[in-house]
Amino acid sequence: MGDILQKIYDMTALGNLIDQPQFLIMYALAFLLLYLGIKKGYEPLLLIPIAFGVLIANFPGGDMGVISPDGQGMVNVHGTMKNIYEMSLPEIAHDLGIMNFLYYALIKSGLLPPIIFMGVGALTDFGPMLRNLKLAIFGAGAQFGIFAVLLVASATGYFSLKESASLAIIGGADGPTAIFTTIKLAPDMLGPIAIAAYSYMALVPVIVPLVVKLTCSKKELSINMKEQDKLYPSKTEFKNMRALKIIFPIATTTVVAIIVPSAVPLVGMLMFGNLIKEVGSSTSRIFDAASNAIMNSATIFLGLCVGATMTVDAFLNWQTIGIVCGGFLAFGFSIFGGIMLAKLYNLFSKKKVNPLIGATGLSAVPMASRVANEIALKYDSRNHVLNYCMSSNVSGVIGSAVAAGILIAFLG
Repeated sequence: MGDILQKIYDMTALGNLIDQPQFLIMYALAFLLLYLGIKKGYEPLLLIPIAFGVLIANFPGGDMGVISPDGQGMVNVHGTMKNIYEMSLPEIAHDLGIMNFLYYALIKSGLLPPIIFMGVGALTDFGPMLRNLKLAIFGAGAQFGIFAVLLVASATGYFSLKESASLAIIGGADGPTAIFTTIKLAPDMLGPIAIAAYSYMALVPVIVPLVVKLTCSKKELSINMKEQDKLYPSKTEFKNMRALKIIFPIATTTVVAIIVPSAVPLVGMLMFGNLIKEVGSSTSRIFDAASNAIMNSATIFLGLCVGATMTVDAFLNWQTIGIVCGGFLAFGFSIFGGIMLAKLYNLFSKKKVNPLIGATGLSAVPMASRVANEIALKYDSRNHVLNYCMSSNVSGVIGSAVAAGILIAFLG
């Protein structure tokens, strides 16, 4: 009877949990992320799969955690060191488990982030930006946080230049972009960076008001954009907006491909998704697939695989703490950069711009714009700035992808 009870005990994970109580910290993290996604509604489509991936990856004996190779690509396979990049996918599935198979087939290959960008493009309306092209510049200004944190992180000496770039890209407020860049430059940091990126995206309603409160005056936040339009009406009129919306993704892809070819996987797929949306009924079937079935499937596997990289060894270290802190700075600096560019613009322009438009130059669409609109309405109940904020918000999607391409081109 004692042998039977011992075998039952050995079958469970209790012994491992007693020997390594740090697993409990990972469970607490998973439960916290699940709470934020389910109860608070913070980015639930991605935060819930990531959180569940963290949970299942940290059950000893479950073989659901992603195994990271060393600098030479070597992993321990049942006591034998093998080069993960020389193993076939069936070998990986058999020797390392299904989650490693999914990770190396879908994430490490760089497949899923561009696929998700295609879905994002299919769900994005560039109309507000095209109607207010001058405001698109704030989508570029908000990328300031990326390059500022890149310099700061590399100057500390704790992160290499490639690791600093992967950390800094969190400032673009775009999860797929952060994942794509990290896969190319610092794949061993993928888990913590993905968690930080999506956590801060979920905290946009907290971070944006904080930075705005520290940098903007009541007078600036009360600038009414519709009144500015009446005082200084635009001289540009678009007679055929549909044609412009179709031409825009084609022209943007062409220009980006010539100037920053390394950004094409993200920008190209983003613009392709947008193109099939704008063409209309003749592409409605593939538009529906890109924006629903394909994107939803990609989101599920992306979240689970990223969460599965968050094992005890990969997460509980000082590097992760540095990533969390650096990611917050990158996010905050990006908002700050957009606001400062709006203030600079107002110094030289008769037609003033509400700094909230600069604050939404992030890629967090449309959450950042909704938050900025709520802030504006607190100061003036007639000051609806949503459409204006969306101009810089959607341009931030392109801006973050181009910034990622620049980093990959220089450091990859």
